[in-house]
Amino acid sequence: DVPAWLKSLRLHKYAALFSQMTYEEMMALTECQLEAQNVTKGARHKIVISIQKLKERQNLLKSLEGDILEGGNLRVPLQELHQMILTPIKAYSSQNASTEEQHSREVDSHHGHPSSLLGSDRDSQGSDCKDPAAAAGMQQHHLPGCEGESGGAPLPEGDLPGQFTRVMGK
Repeated sequence: DVPAWLKSLRLHKYAALFSQMTYEEMMALTECQLEAQNVTKGARHKIVISIQKLKERQNLLKSLEGDILEGGNLRVPLQELHQMILTPIKAYSSQNASTEEQHSREVDSHHGHPSSLLGSDRDSQGSDCKDPAAAAGMQQHHLPGCEGESGGAPLPEGDLPGQFTRVMGK
């Protein structure tokens, strides 16, 4: 929910600018690109810093998982997870870009509509699919080691939802 994330940063007046971008374009934004869009200097700086924090979430989750396994206080990891869930998170797909369009058509025909970055009217409509994760277009993960104390198998780079779920499981 990019508009809500921008509002939490007190930058909601730029929501229209972000609505025209893909997740990848948003994550690659530079101060020069923002300046070309007439974003004020202070807002440009804040946006770039906030996007850098988004890029660091995977490492933060790995660190939180380690802290939890060491038996530390859960208050700080839970606060971090709460803040993170309010940020834009792209659904993870292990498929390469050339098969992504085919996958989208399969999701549309078999499970309802996939969820989008900024949300849309069709995302809020119900689906006759009985699996809520599939109805939302999310890939399900089997996370080995979630029940035990071991770290389990490493998740692929970029699988932020899987890493988030793993930390919550711990």
